[in-house]
Amino acid sequence: MTPADALARIRRYDGRLKAFVQVFDPPLAGATADGSTVAIKDLMDIAGVPTGGGARAPLDPNPARHAIVVQRLLQAGWSVVGKTHTVELAYGGWGTNRAVGAPWNPWDAQVHRAPGGSSSGSAVAVAAGLCDAALGSDTGGSVRIPAAVCGVVGLKPGRGLVSLIGVHPLAPALDTVGALARDVATAARTLAVISGPDGAAASRGTFDAEAALATDVRGRRLAAIPLHGLGEIDPEVGRLYLEALERLRGAGLIVEMVQPPQALDQSFLPNGLLMAGEGWRIWKDRIARHGAVMDPWIVRRFEAGREVSDQRLAEVHRERAAGQVEFHDWLAAYDGLLSPTCPIAAPPLDSIDETTSPLSRLTRAANYLDLPGISVPCGLTAEGLPAGLQILGGPRDEAGVVALGAAYERVSGWNGRVPDLVGFA
Repeated sequence: MTPADALARIRRYDGRLKAFVQVFDPPLAGATADGSTVAIKDLMDIAGVPTGGGARAPLDPNPARHAIVVQRLLQAGWSVVGKTHTVELAYGGWGTNRAVGAPWNPWDAQVHRAPGGSSSGSAVAVAAGLCDAALGSDTGGSVRIPAAVCGVVGLKPGRGLVSLIGVHPLAPALDTVGALARDVATAARTLAVISGPDGAAASRGTFDAEAALATDVRGRRLAAIPLHGLGEIDPEVGRLYLEALERLRGAGLIVEMVQPPQALDQSFLPNGLLMAGEGWRIWKDRIARHGAVMDPWIVRRFEAGREVSDQRLAEVHRERAAGQVEFHDWLAAYDGLLSPTCPIAAPPLDSIDETTSPLSRLTRAANYLDLPGISVPCGLTAEGLPAGLQILGGPRDEAGVVALGAAYERVSGWNGRVPDLVGFA
């Protein structure tokens, strides 16, 4: 997509979709822009552009330099067309934002449905064809959740592959930066551009997207969690999940119904404790200054971290390390682990219970256990709403995750499906 095409679509549709908090016209581009267009979650710094973080008071009103992921995109010739909405301080899975507003899920022009969070605007922008790809951050599912409920691909790497310099944190022990796109190849190529060492926490080499996309995965052995091992799943999501497993079998993969040593939702509470505990320590001074104009539900989530002692945080880190060893050892017998990405499709915003977080119930495990993961669209419910198939790989096996995602995509029957935007024009 050329930058001109992207800007034309943004002007036509984003008035109602509200994927963007700021549009760059002309786009921000490096010296050799090649036409690929990307949107940046408004949690990542762009020099001279306020980093809003989904808040009324910007996190940084005038960043001095680009986040490294942004700089790498520009150096590779990508054009940045704007910054996208996020849940305030990235702390929420529904995609709601009572401080500055929430984007509109493009699969329903009549009912304002959850876009998924926290990378809400990035998923909406990609689903609506307003850019080729978008960046998001993922601490408990914040790339994969909005990808699933908006019907796009969301690719989350393991830690240490992508720089976090210039990305405002939620929980440093869990944070990652990933890519959203309409297809696996574009997401993988985006990850390749932003990956690589940064002289700090990112110490791994550059991701080889082309090698991963060219991999033949026939005959690989996958573990799939049976429905009874997933907790409460919407029947339509369950139906689409089982159909996806059959398509994978038809593509030559071995899919075994297996219950892991730890259910995915066992990671939900300890992952949430790390988010609250670490997030409170990072943002407590800001909450003291700006809490009155923040989304009250976000403030409550952070304030829960006030009750998490340093001793308890240390205990959770030790428990996490032991759990990772156990799970990684078990997963080594398989080439991937399959589940639905989210147990339900996008509900209406006015029906959401902010005291619950069902959309992240199956995604937080990837962050807690430090596994790469991808969400790929696996069909529409009877209501015409997207569902996602989650594929988790072994530690540092982004290549396997991409190869499996691409293999499923080829047989999914999804390719080319896009939301009808007539009601948004």
